[in-house]
Amino acid sequence: MEKPYFLNFETIHPKCFLNIIEGKLLPRNGHVWEMTNELKPLDLYCYLYAKFGIPNGVQNIFRNDDSDNLIHWEWAFANEDGLMLIQGHNFRSEIHLIGDFKKRGLKLEDFIVQIKSDFSNHGKAMSARRLELEKWDQFLNPYERIRSTVDFQMKKIDELSLDPVKDKINSIFDNADVEAACVRWGAVAEKYTFAVGLAFGLRAMLPVLAESFINLVIFILAKREIKDNERLFNNTIRQNIDIRVQSLHLNCVGFARPVDYKSDECKAFHTLMNERNDLLHGNVELSKLSIGNVYFDGKVPIFEKYEDMWEKTIGVSLASVKYHSIKDDLGKIDAFIGYVLNQTEPKVREDLLVILEKRQLGFNHKTGRIGILFSDRLVDFRMPRPADKGDQGAEIITD
Repeated sequence: MEKPYFLNFETIHPKCFLNIIEGKLLPRNGHVWEMTNELKPLDLYCYLYAKFGIPNGVQNIFRNDDSDNLIHWEWAFANEDGLMLIQGHNFRSEIHLIGDFKKRGLKLEDFIVQIKSDFSNHGKAMSARRLELEKWDQFLNPYERIRSTVDFQMKKIDELSLDPVKDKINSIFDNADVEAACVRWGAVAEKYTFAVGLAFGLRAMLPVLAESFINLVIFILAKREIKDNERLFNNTIRQNIDIRVQSLHLNCVGFARPVDYKSDECKAFHTLMNERNDLLHGNVELSKLSIGNVYFDGKVPIFEKYEDMWEKTIGVSLASVKYHSIKDDLGKIDAFIGYVLNQTEPKVREDLLVILEKRQLGFNHKTGRIGILFSDRLVDFRMPRPADKGDQGAEIITD
């Protein structure tokens, strides 16, 4: 029985491919087919490796020895119709058919069906290859996720260019055009309401930013006997925040000194944490919520002092979220993080500073290692696609 078409291709040596290019013998026509998960990249890679050995395409020569490449792997094949390159990219797999393949009337679906039909012939070798690969669990860095949100909201507050002294409207009746003053009041009130919302979110997130930092440090530096014991690790990570901070040198490796929770940096952080709890839980503490006194004679109010409309509305809202100190409080969080980092050994501190800035991290469950798997850049490219070709991929034109 004749083999399916795509199973008849044979591998070619990179030197042979380069000779074809240098001799200007590369066919002029062809297609590029793209796949995402019709054939899962892991299955395709293990199949090609099991059947043909290490990747033999020239792109393997050009790639950097890291994970920051446009093309990660490539196998090169040939038959009487031309060349076939199978590549693994960041967002898809590509099959480059270089030659006169149109006469075959083949489609991407044919390639997929034929390759899948051959899996059973190489299943054992595919499984063995898969077991040889390092498996990493990708996860979002919780600290960086909160940090980027905090920085974004701070940027948005700055873009509002609030100036309460300049923007303040004591009374709309002080203006000759009361209707225009009402419109201006509405616009100013809307801008300040937005700022109060941003500040409220920041006020809630700042202590969480510091707490996510502590949790990440524990996750990275926890002693092996704690990491390997789920109950011990969960007990460590669920302690009250002050206990977690003071126990860092006991539960983690890499600390040169204990963290002194009586330090100014820790005291400032703890105060912000308590204020955040009051804010989120709606705690009723009059000393923190009071906005002034008023007296009553029966049902007649007698004000202790008069406040204008601005002070009773926008002014109260700004004060309720401590808008004017929000940047100083971010500075206190940064000072706390810096203080904890300074208690670690220099090399550990250097590694932590790199990890803190990464959006995505990896964890190897087998070895317990934390890794930076990819660059923060997301890069892609495509072959030019001529319009209205009626084809299933880009046409390749070579000189």
